[in-house]
Amino acid sequence: MIRVGVVGAGGWANGSHLPALAALEEFDVTAVATTDQAGADRAAAAHGVRHAFADVGELVAHPDVDLVVVSVKTPGHAAVIRAALAAGKHVVSEWPLGVDADEARELTEAAVAAGVVHAVVLQGHHSPSARFVADLLAEGRIGTLESVALVAEGAPFGGNRIWPDLVFSLDPSAGTNVLTIMAGHFLAALERVAGPLTEVSARLPRLHDRVLVTGTERIVPNATPGHVLLHGLLASGATASVVVHGGNASTQDAFLLKLVGSEGTLTATPAQPGTFIHWGDWNIRIGDDVLAVPDTCRTVPDSVRSGPPANIAALYQEVARALAEARQPYPGFETALRHHRLLAAVERSAAEGTAQRVA
Repeated sequence: MIRVGVVGAGGWANGSHLPALAALEEFDVTAVATTDQAGADRAAAAHGVRHAFADVGELVAHPDVDLVVVSVKTPGHAAVIRAALAAGKHVVSEWPLGVDADEARELTEAAVAAGVVHAVVLQGHHSPSARFVADLLAEGRIGTLESVALVAEGAPFGGNRIWPDLVFSLDPSAGTNVLTIMAGHFLAALERVAGPLTEVSARLPRLHDRVLVTGTERIVPNATPGHVLLHGLLASGATASVVVHGGNASTQDAFLLKLVGSEGTLTATPAQPGTFIHWGDWNIRIGDDVLAVPDTCRTVPDSVRSGPPANIAALYQEVARALAEARQPYPGFETALRHHRLLAAVERSAAEGTAQRVA
C-alpha cells in the first residue's frame, strides 16, 4: 500500500486527485494539507483521511506518508517539491512543474539526485482516446501522417475579464496562463498522438492590457497572452498548426483535432460537450466511419467518473507499477522539463519573430 499525502487538498485536488486515489486499491490517502487548519480538517473529514495539516513541512515529514502530491498554485510547486525530496518522499506534481524552464530544470535535477519516483500530471498522456488514436496512426490507418491541426478553447484565460481567484495569473512570473496551462496540456495531448514537435513558429497576441475582475468593478493590469498561434514541424516530418483562443465564455466546442494522412483523415471532437482534449473521451472518425475507443485502452475502475479523475487515476496506476518495478513512471519530471522547453521555444519565437528548434 502506497501512503499518500496531498498538498492543496482544498482546491483542484478535491475533485480530481482525491477521487482518483480513493478508487485505487494500491493507494491510501493518509494526510492532507491546505493553507489553514480549518480547511485541512474539512478536507480530511470529507475524504476520511487521518491526518490534516496547515504546515506542509509536517505532512512531508510524517512517517505515514510515502508519496507527496503537489496540487497547489504553480508558484508554490518548487517549495513543496524541494521539501518532499529533502524528506526522501516520492512526488507527483501537477503541471506545470515550475514557473519556467529554469525552475523545471532545477527541480528535475533535484529529483534525479534524490533517487525517488517522480511524476507530472499531464493527463493527455494517459487519455484512452489519445492512446487509441496514437495506435491507429501507428497501424497506418490513415497512411503516412502529413499534417495535424488543432483548434482549442483556452477559457477562462485570455479574455477581458478574469475570475477573482485567477488574478495572480495575469503576472507572467506566476507560470499560469493560456500558454502554460491550456496550450501546455493541449500540446502534450497532441504530442501523445502524433509525436514530438521539433520546430515551432509562434505568436502570442495580448489583446487586453487591462482586464475586469469578474463580479467587481476592479480593473487590473495584464501582462500575459490571450491567444496562442503556432505552426511547427513534428519529428515525423508532418506539419502542425495549433490555435488556442482565450476568452470569457464557458467552454462550448472545446477542441477540434484533425489528422491528415496520405490515405485518409481522422477527426476528433469531445464526446462530452465542453470537455478539454486532455480530460474526457473523444468522438473519433476516419472519413464517415465512427470508431469507438476499445476497452483495452481503459485501465481505471468503472467507479472513477469520466473527466480529470479518470486520466489522473491512470497516471497513479503507472506510478504504482513504477514503484513495484523499481523504475521511473511516465511522464516524469524529465518529460515535464522537455515540455517546459517546448513552451520556452514558443515564447522565444513569438518574441523574436523566428522559427525555433525545440531542445
